[in-house]
Amino acid sequence: MLSPPPASAPSNVTLGPPPGRGKRTRRVRGIIFLKDVAALAFTAFGGPQAHTAMMLRLLVDKRRYLTSAELLEIMALCQLLPGPGSTQTITAIGFRLGGPNLAYLTLLVWMLPAVTIMTAAGVAINYFDKEQVARLVQYIQPIAVGFVAYSAYKIAEKVIHTKTSVALMVAAAMLAYRFQLPTVLPLLLLGGGLVTTFRYRKLTPIADKQPLRIEWANFVLWLGVLIGAAILGHYTRELPVLLFENFYRNGSLVFGGGQVLAPLLFAEFVEFKSYLTAPEFLSGYGLTQALPGPNFAFASYIGALSMREYGIGGQILGGVVAAAGIFMPGTLLIFFLIRFWDQLKQYRVVKASLEGVNAVSAGLVCAAVFLLYHPLPDTPINLGLIGVTFLVLLWEKIPSYLIVLIGLLAGVVF
Repeated sequence: MLSPPPASAPSNVTLGPPPGRGKRTRRVRGIIFLKDVAALAFTAFGGPQAHTAMMLRLLVDKRRYLTSAELLEIMALCQLLPGPGSTQTITAIGFRLGGPNLAYLTLLVWMLPAVTIMTAAGVAINYFDKEQVARLVQYIQPIAVGFVAYSAYKIAEKVIHTKTSVALMVAAAMLAYRFQLPTVLPLLLLGGGLVTTFRYRKLTPIADKQPLRIEWANFVLWLGVLIGAAILGHYTRELPVLLFENFYRNGSLVFGGGQVLAPLLFAEFVEFKSYLTAPEFLSGYGLTQALPGPNFAFASYIGALSMREYGIGGQILGGVVAAAGIFMPGTLLIFFLIRFWDQLKQYRVVKASLEGVNAVSAGLVCAAVFLLYHPLPDTPINLGLIGVTFLVLLWEKIPSYLIVLIGLLAGVVF
């Protein structure tokens, strides 16, 4: 009589998910993430602070790609580096989700709409009706302030848990409001981290802590391009090369975002090199404030106007070169830092400092609510739009992009 077959699975049968299922899952998740990035690129009005609010709502609360604390950590890292903060933040999220390939695609999808529009604006500046543009976006700015207020509320709700955190948040908000200088932001973040660092002994040591390994490739590449572009521009004197060097240098040195970048670009390209006039510069800067996506796309407008003597093809080349130059330095630097950030957090001193860094980050967003409101007319309509936007976001039933589209439609109708 034959014995029954064993209950265990045959050795030639693979248990678990079919081969390749993990890769397909990651690929699908990457595609969904890129669609979300595209949605932000077309609807994220209002600058970095409003971008934070929309990222928090879509990428954290809805999709759960990361936690609010992780988003704040990445934001804080970007504040400590030169370059466009929102761009670095969303690119770093892409890197954590899918590695370098997804990160580069994230960067491209995020910057492409704004860069395309600003390059086209540089080509067709004489055809813009500035009054119509101003009417179209008249309700977008108060809506953006509402987004920032919602972001401040949600961030404080999720990261403020101790009296020390409350004190740091309030102090950071007051100092950021009083001293509106780009150097103040990284100093506040470092100071907040230093305050809570002394509590590191209360944390349990990590048993399997790995030794810190720093990959220097992206830092070396950043420095090499900076030096190489300067040398190449000096010897070739070709305008596209010079433009790339100019924007790469500015992107490597600017802390504080587009608001700080604008006066530097004005001094270099208007006052010193006379590539464009002051009215042309201000028209482009105003248009940038009315567009979704990264404010650093303003560089494409300047690059296109700087090469107007080379025809439309030359202007498009100027816009592309300027965009590459302004966005590349910050991207390389955040790629350098994000690779060993998770290892760095294993150290109790660093982990303890995150409480202070997160509290200061919350304070900076609170200060941004008032800083962004000040330039707006103090009218009942603007105050009402801020309040309604905040309450609608709190309700969590209407997508962010729909709120923005309603604001644009109201600008057309009224």
